Amino acid sequence: MKAVILVHDLYQELELHYPYLRLLEAGWEVIIAGEKEGTTYKGKYGYPCKADVAYENAPDCDALIIPGGFAPDRIRQFPAALSFVAKMHEKKKTIAFICHGGWVAISAKILSGRKVTGYIAIKDDLENAGATFLDQEVVIDGNLISSRTPADLPAFMKAILA
Repeated sequence: MKAVILVHDLYQELELHYPYLRLLEAGWEVIIAGEKEGTTYKGKYGYPCKADVAYENAPDCDALIIPGGFAPDRIRQFPAALSFVAKMHEKKKTIAFICHGGWVAISAKILSGRKVTGYIAIKDDLENAGATFLDQEVVIDGNLISSRTPADLPAFMKAILA
């Protein structure tokens, strides 16, 4: 199994590193995709994460994870990242986002008619994109898995690994 995790500056550390480590523990290959291959990005609290590949070179995979923090607001500005999300969605591959990660799904235009959750501050954004917002620790709607905050990470990862 292979997963790609999207990264940019100001990512939420727990929402990137917890899934990364859990997937490695489960035997998955995990690739970090950023704006530029080899670039080291700093999380909200300064913890570093180096991109293995650029967004446009992200490989086909079984699951895509979009951590929160404020990185999603930066990631959504890159057409290559949005194109990758849209291609994963077309292939019905797992797309999992947490906290503000829903911003990337919104910009990739994959949420219309879907049930999701996210950080309460982006509830209106999710609904304006055509999604139904549910205030739950994890929401699974077909290939989409979403959660609200780091406190939801255990449920988020159980859903991804299932």
